[in-house]
Amino acid sequence: MSPALQGFARPLREHGPALLAEVNNPHDEMLALVWGPRFDREHAMWLWSRLSRRAPQQAVPVLPALMNAAEHFDALDGSDQRRVRRLILRHRALTGAVAV
Repeated sequence: MSPALQGFARPLREHGPALLAEVNNPHDEMLALVWGPRFDREHAMWLWSRLSRRAPQQAVPVLPALMNAAEHFDALDGSDQRRVRRLILRHRALTGAVAV
């Protein structure tokens, strides 16, 4: 994985399980964050607010990591952004997750 993609993926790998713990379809939530040309910060804040209500101490380090991931995603060129989307779709297929 390229260094640019690693800068985006690292914080999400670390904090994604907590951020997405109680959502119905984590892959769809991830795709919602990266579907457009810019990271969807409003949706990210909604996910973070859910985490902060159920686990306030766990949510503290997630917010800066999430905003860091957003900055990295926005800095990616279009082909790398498309690659991120393809990787999420591939992961969903490999894990057998079903889109609802």
